[in-house]
Amino acid sequence: MFQVYTCLTRAHDFRLVVLAALVCLLTASTAMGLLRRLSKVEGASRLGWLITAAAVTGEGVWATHFVAMLAFRPGLHTGYDLAETLMSLVVAIGLFGIGFQISHTRRMPARSWIGGAFVGGAVGAMHYLGMAAFRIEGELLWDPGLVALSLGLGTTFSALAFAIQQDEPRLRGRIAAILSLTLGICGLHFTGMGAVTILPDASVHLPPTVIPTDFLAVWVAGGAAALLLLSAVALSVEHQQRRGEQRRMRELADAAVEGLAICDDAIITTANASLARMIGLPATDLVGQPFASLFLDAAVSDRADLEHGHRLERHLQGAEGERVPVELIAQKMSFDGQARLGVAVRDLRDRVAAETQIRFLAHHDGLTQLPNRARFHEQLNLELQRHRRRDDGFAVLCLDLDRFKQVNDVFGHAAGDLVLSEVATRISRTLGDEDFLARLGGDEFAIIRLAPCRPADLAALCGAIIDAIAPEIALDAQTTLVGVSIGIALYPSDGDTAATLVRNADAALYRAKEDGRGVYRFFEAALGAQMRERLALEFDLRHALVRNELKVVYQPQSSLISQEVFGFEALVRWNHRTRGAVPPADFIPVAEETGLIMPIGDWVLREACAEAASWPNPLQMAVNLSAVQLRSPTLPRRVHEILLETGLAAERLELEVTETALIEDFNQALHTLRQLKALGVKIAMDDFGTGYSSLSNLRAFPFDKIKIDQSFIRHVHDNAQAATIVRAILGLGRGLNLKVLAEGVETAEELAFLRQELCGEAQGYLFGRPGDIDDFASLVGRNLAPDRHDRPFQAQGA
Repeated sequence: MFQVYTCLTRAHDFRLVVLAALVCLLTASTAMGLLRRLSKVEGASRLGWLITAAAVTGEGVWATHFVAMLAFRPGLHTGYDLAETLMSLVVAIGLFGIGFQISHTRRMPARSWIGGAFVGGAVGAMHYLGMAAFRIEGELLWDPGLVALSLGLGTTFSALAFAIQQDEPRLRGRIAAILSLTLGICGLHFTGMGAVTILPDASVHLPPTVIPTDFLAVWVAGGAAALLLLSAVALSVEHQQRRGEQRRMRELADAAVEGLAICDDAIITTANASLARMIGLPATDLVGQPFASLFLDAAVSDRADLEHGHRLERHLQGAEGERVPVELIAQKMSFDGQARLGVAVRDLRDRVAAETQIRFLAHHDGLTQLPNRARFHEQLNLELQRHRRRDDGFAVLCLDLDRFKQVNDVFGHAAGDLVLSEVATRISRTLGDEDFLARLGGDEFAIIRLAPCRPADLAALCGAIIDAIAPEIALDAQTTLVGVSIGIALYPSDGDTAATLVRNADAALYRAKEDGRGVYRFFEAALGAQMRERLALEFDLRHALVRNELKVVYQPQSSLISQEVFGFEALVRWNHRTRGAVPPADFIPVAEETGLIMPIGDWVLREACAEAASWPNPLQMAVNLSAVQLRSPTLPRRVHEILLETGLAAERLELEVTETALIEDFNQALHTLRQLKALGVKIAMDDFGTGYSSLSNLRAFPFDKIKIDQSFIRHVHDNAQAATIVRAILGLGRGLNLKVLAEGVETAEELAFLRQELCGEAQGYLFGRPGDIDDFASLVGRNLAPDRHDRPFQAQGA
C-alpha cells in the first residue's frame, strides 16, 4: 500500500484528485437515486429508467476515471487512443446495466449483493480498459497483487452499497450506500493506479492519432458533469412530483375512516392517521415497524391469509395496553411505483358494542333491563339441573301487578313504563344476591328464589315485596298506586320440570287474585286441578267458536200491568260435544279473562238483532254487555254497524250492563253509554243492588231501566229485609221515572208481592224458561221461525 500512497501524493495533482472524488460522489449519489427509482417502476418505463441509470452511472464513473487521470502527472507525454477510450465507455454502460438488472431480479437470492458486486466488476473493467487506451512514452508494468486488491475493493464496497440501499431505505441508509459506492470507485481507481509502474523509453513515440490528455480529460469531464447535472435535475423534479403524489395519497389515506398500512415485506412503510389514532401513537412511529408487532394475535404474521384477501378479526394493541378489536383485509397494490401490500384495519369497537347490546336485548327486557322470559327459562333449567345434583330445593314466584291496566288507561303507556321500571327497582331491593328476577312480559314478573325456602322465609319475602310496592309511585305531576299478587311453587314438591313449576306458580297466582289481590298464595294440589280444568275449558272454548257449539236462547219479559210479553232477553249457551251443557257462570268469566268475550259478544248481538228484525211483532230485544265490551272504544261503532246490517230499529234494542262494569273505568263507561244512547238504543242496569255506588250510578249514567237481581226476589215472601230492599228499589224507580224489571220470578207468591208493590215488569221461569225462539213463535207473530240458531258461529267480519 506504500506504493499506492506514493502514487497519490507524488504522482497526482491533489486538487484534481479532490475534483475526481467530488465527481465520483455526485455519480454515486445519482446512481443510488436512479437505483431507488428503478425499484419503483414496472413495465416499459422500467426499461427506460434502466438505460438511463446505466448511461448516467457509466458516464459518471468514466468521467471520474479521466478526471483522476488528468490529475496523474507521470512527467512524460501522454495521450489516449480514441477507439479504445470509447470502447471503455460502452463497456462500462453495458456492464452497469447488467448489474442494475441483476440487483432487481426479484427471484434471485442475494440479488443486491450479486448485482452490486457485478457493478464493482464493471468499474474495474472500465478502469483497466481505460488504462489500456492510455499512451505514454515508456512501458507500463503492473503489480498483480495491487490489481487484485483494487478489484476486491471495488466489488466489495459496491456490493455493500447495493445491499444497504435495499435493506435500509431511510436517509441514513441512503448516505451510507452513497459513501460505500464512492469508496469502492475511488478505492479501485487509486489502488489500480498504484499498481502500475512506468518505465520511460525514449524510443517510444506517441502516434499522431492519439488525443492529448488535457483535451480529452476536459472534454469528458465537462460532458459528464453536464450529464450528471441533468440527471440530478431530472431526479429532483421527479422526486418532487413523487413527493407531491405521496402527499396527496397520504392526505387521502388520512381522510379515510378505516386504518391503512402499506407494507413492504411485512414492514410498515406508510400508515394513515386513522390507524395511528387506533393505536394512540404518531404515524411516524409506526413506519419501519413490523406489521405483526401491532397486534396481540401472533396469527397476524401469517402473510398467506392477508395476501389472499381473507378477512381476519384480530386485536390491536393500543399504546396504553388496551385491546382494540379490528378486522383486517389486505390487497396487493402499487404504491410509489413499487409492489406493496396494503392492509385496511377496520375498528370493530362500535360493531362489537352493538353485538353486545343485541345479545343483551335478546336475553333482557329493554325497559327494566331485567332478564326476559327466554333468559328466565334458561336460568330455571340450569337451576333444575344444579338442584337435582344437590338434592335440595328452591322456589319459583310468579308476580302480577294489580291495577296496572288502570294506570295505562288513565295516564298513558309512558306512565305505565315508569311504573314498571320503578316496580322492578323496588322488587330488586328486596332480593338477595342469589335470587334471580325476570320480567316475563307486560306486568308479569318472576323470581327464582335460591336462598332458604322454608314457608316462613318465603312468606317474609312476599310480605316485603308487597310492602315495597304499596307506596305511591310518583309520575310527572301526580302519583299512582299499584299492588302485586304473588304465587309460589316449590321444587321438588310442586313440580320437577320448568313447565310444571311455572304452571303451578301461575295457579297459585290465580288463586291470590281471586282472594282479593295484594296477597300471596302457595301452590296446593287442588289449585293445580282447578288450573288444569280452567286451561282445558279455555282451550275448548276457543274451539267452540268454530265447532258451532254456541247458540242463542231467548227468555220472555212480561208486563205485569198488561200481562203480555213485550220482549225477550238473549242468552248464550254452550253445548260441549263431550262435556254437555256448560253453565254460563263457568265459561263467561273465562271468555272475559282471555278476550274471547269480544267475538262471542259481537256474534250474540248480531244473532239477536237479526232474529228480532225478522219478527212480525216489533217486540224488544235485550242483550247483555260484559265489562270487557264496555271498555272497548269501538263498541258504539260495532253496535251501529250491526243495527244497519240486520235492519233492527235502535229503539227495539236494550243493552244491559252491570254496576261492576261501570266502576272499572268510570269515564270510559260514561262516554260509551252516552254514545249508545245517541244511537237510540235503550240502556238497562242489570243486577241492581249487588254492585257499588248504585245511587250515584243512577244519577250519572243515562239508564232507561233498572233490573232487580233475582237474589232479592227469591226471598221477598220469607225475608223482611229482602222485601224492604225490593220496595225501596221500586220506589226509587218511580221517583226517578225509570222502569223496573224483577228478575228470577218463579213462584205465584213472588208474583203477588210484585203486583202488590206495583212492579211494572218481570221475567223468570214463571213466565217462561230460556229456549229456542221456535218455542215462542206465536208471541213473535209467526207460525214457524227461520232456522237461525243452527248457523255456525262467525266472528265479526268473517
